[in-house]
Amino acid sequence: MKAINVTKYGSPEVLVLQEVKKPMPKANEVLIKISAASITTADGMMRTGTPYIGRLFTGISKPKNAIPGTGFAGVVESIGKDVHLYKKGDEVFGENIATFGTNAEYVCVSESGVITIKPENISFDEAAPICDGALTSINFLKNLGNIKAGQKVLINGASGSLGTAAVQIAKYYGAQVTGVCSTSNMELVKSLGADKVIDYTKIDFTSTGQIYDIIYDTVGKSSFTKSKSALSKNGVYLSPVLGASLLNDAICSSMFGKKKAKFSATGFLPVPKLKALLQELVEIIEEGKLRSVIDKKYSFKQIAQAHTYIGKGHKIGNAILTPTTVQ
Repeated sequence: MKAINVTKYGSPEVLVLQEVKKPMPKANEVLIKISAASITTADGMMRTGTPYIGRLFTGISKPKNAIPGTGFAGVVESIGKDVHLYKKGDEVFGENIATFGTNAEYVCVSESGVITIKPENISFDEAAPICDGALTSINFLKNLGNIKAGQKVLINGASGSLGTAAVQIAKYYGAQVTGVCSTSNMELVKSLGADKVIDYTKIDFTSTGQIYDIIYDTVGKSSFTKSKSALSKNGVYLSPVLGASLLNDAICSSMFGKKKAKFSATGFLPVPKLKALLQELVEIIEEGKLRSVIDKKYSFKQIAQAHTYIGKGHKIGNAILTPTTVQ
């Protein structure tokens, strides 16, 4: 089968399209023919091995998983002898966090992993990035932020993968949503349900005098210290971008004060918790309350181009990788 291979850390040019052996499912695994896979900012970080502490999980001197990629959508081609939840022909999607490998024509995934049946009202392209943007955002808003109807929620980076999902999820839970993005993306964020949109190139959201119960900084461009004045009495600052400052703020605010800073590595949550969140996302999707925003679609041969584009930090919503040729 064709697959993207990476044997060392480095620039997008280390990603090479090769012929590799097609995997065979173990007793508890399903073999999936991939229709679409997500390409994310995190993929770029794993390709470069930065921050370096991440190499404790991805490999010290080189990536321990030669085929990158986590998010996927496709069709079950065959199943192991102990598989009972899925059958050949099922349309599925999910995230292969343990061994990666979704930047390929086929991937094997445990039936007890982060995988589920694809809702009929979305395409494979739309399903592939759900476990990257939406799964992270529902974890932050629901589990860390304890979001409630009527609360005021600000989404910083509202036009990105996490942000576009977060705006819709926050609205689903009944929050009053303010999105922060660039001028060119304001109409998109409004179309996703945001009640208000702030153009960060013109206005600093922390200086408007508006108060929020939750500030979800999907891009890590602000900070708890800077955002504290814009938080309500028991407000919470959330961000998936962990740095020394956020780590210190999370520890200190957990012990002192009513305003909190919180972080979570969503991908490292126990699989049962991830699957429960994923099932809730499926229900929201089936209600027509959540859609994936697709910015660009790339073929395997365009993988370096895809990583270069995402690395510039201007991706709108999600980018998709497909085994088939993109016109």
